[in-house]
Amino acid sequence: MLSYKGYMGKILRINLTTREIWEQEFDNEFCEKFLGGDGFAAKILYDEVKPGVDAFDPENRFIIMTGPVVGTAAPTAGRASIITKSPLTNGYMDCYYGGHFGAELKYAGYDGIVLEGKASSLIYLSVINGKVEIHDAEDLKGVETYSVQMDLRKRYDDPNLATMAIGPAGENLSRMACTIIGCRAAGRGGTGAVLGSKNVKAIVVRAEKPVDIKVPDVDKFKAWFKDIYATIKANPGTGQGLPTYGTCAGITVNNQLGILGTRNWQTEQFEGAEDITGSTMRKKTWIKDDACYACPIYCGKINKAKDGPYKGALTVGPEYETLWSLGSNVGNNNLESIIIADRRCDELGLDTVSVGSTISFAIECYEKGLLTKEDTGGIELKFGDPEIMLDLIEKIAKREGIGELLADGTMRAAEKIGQGAEKYAIHCKGLEIPAHSGRGIPGMAVGYATSVRGGTHQDGRPTAERVGVVDINQIEGKGVYEADVTRMTTILDSLIVCRMTEGILGLTGLTEKHAEIINVITGMNPTVKDVVDISDRIYAVQRAFNIRHRNGGRNEDILPHRFMNEPIPDGPAKGKYMPKETLDKLLDEYYDARGWDKETGYPTKETLVRLGLEDVVKDLY
Repeated sequence: MLSYKGYMGKILRINLTTREIWEQEFDNEFCEKFLGGDGFAAKILYDEVKPGVDAFDPENRFIIMTGPVVGTAAPTAGRASIITKSPLTNGYMDCYYGGHFGAELKYAGYDGIVLEGKASSLIYLSVINGKVEIHDAEDLKGVETYSVQMDLRKRYDDPNLATMAIGPAGENLSRMACTIIGCRAAGRGGTGAVLGSKNVKAIVVRAEKPVDIKVPDVDKFKAWFKDIYATIKANPGTGQGLPTYGTCAGITVNNQLGILGTRNWQTEQFEGAEDITGSTMRKKTWIKDDACYACPIYCGKINKAKDGPYKGALTVGPEYETLWSLGSNVGNNNLESIIIADRRCDELGLDTVSVGSTISFAIECYEKGLLTKEDTGGIELKFGDPEIMLDLIEKIAKREGIGELLADGTMRAAEKIGQGAEKYAIHCKGLEIPAHSGRGIPGMAVGYATSVRGGTHQDGRPTAERVGVVDINQIEGKGVYEADVTRMTTILDSLIVCRMTEGILGLTGLTEKHAEIINVITGMNPTVKDVVDISDRIYAVQRAFNIRHRNGGRNEDILPHRFMNEPIPDGPAKGKYMPKETLDKLLDEYYDARGWDKETGYPTKETLVRLGLEDVVKDLY
């Protein structure tokens, strides 16, 4: 490949304990091997966070990362990520968010920020016009995320200040606490709790004199941009469906397929689905559309409750995942209550997916007699009651009453409850499963089981099966298919490009279009084979991180008990599930496709050497 560092590769490093601030740069070889974004962060986290370091230990790293695409005019070039060791899974965690924080950080001269250590008291960080400072934030203790960000914008008299903050949930170290960036969330895996453990309340970034983000050939970039912009606009999904309904159209589609998780996945078809669909929102609660930096899709939807007991509640969202987690999965068809619950989760700093899943788990445990009124503080837990849901959200964030039991997620709550509660805990590797069926979508089942993050639809993806590009009923070959899909998502996360482009760049794996965008942005001119190797290298490092930190391997590549043992009871997908013997065959396919050992689930020595990861060989073998 032709070496060209069309992005800076410069990282801001801050030791919160010593207050030392410095910059780190990477050479062309490192950039070629790990590309940017998730790739950079994976190697930093692997090298610097040693096995045995707890997620809340000062030695853990909290990494904010952009990618080579971020800050350019490329469509969806406004995203950024947070990477850390997760307090929820004890493994590798990367979360992505939109808005304009990523672009602003890039304009400030940095591809990323790495925090280590722990401040002696609550602080916030500012990166303003090249000046990095640490400020006392004791006056912001306990303040909710939106209020913190508005307060900081007033302090700097700058409404365009890029901000991120944690809420009470992060300060209280809820393992489900997220980080809120503007009105967006880096939602999964407890990133807000890691920031809280470091005594960091907020980070603000501004570049009044932006650094020029260069590409190797401006004319080539313009031609590529014109073509991909036109393709996005002409595509039915990115040009019509997402601009109109956002991600919320998924409620209708998945309910019709009989794969919409309902009442803690006891069933997968919701009788109240029509009340919470994207089309219902558009008619009933929609206020305006919203877009991230440099994005022509405008999939964000701002919604407001216009009548009823929650009248006046306003939120940027809710997205499909939240409509499911705080809707069908808790048996709730009250759209306005989901709007206010989404807003409260954002302000308190809680991951809506994990919170809704944990609440639905608790309700099922109560219904089956594993929890009593004594455990719940007198609350009669039941599905379909929005007031109970809203009450539990507050209690979880503040660790009050039963909130203390639930604040650390489904896996830990099940361990404490005992009595077989693990059968009703719907998670993979400690991370709650999102709104895509591991019983009805076989490829997604493999994606969940093998994901380095655990229960996420962002390593493996459900899209191709759900829309019919790949047969949703076919089992054979889905291991190879998921290896290819995960290669694609790893590259998107390293560039960093939004998932909404997957249908444009390639839905079922890496394509010439992925190689082209890398070439246009960086000048590295890779073949598709080169891009596959970059992806495999990054994912192998992430896998190795989990192997070292929690003895992860084939032993933990499993699904929730319900998905492997209880067929879908009714609806269009009745009878579908993923028994262990079928999953094992697909895992064999997956490991073969990746060059991993089928017995252990480890990348083989040969694969690691081929990928230039001799240091990982020494650690694993």
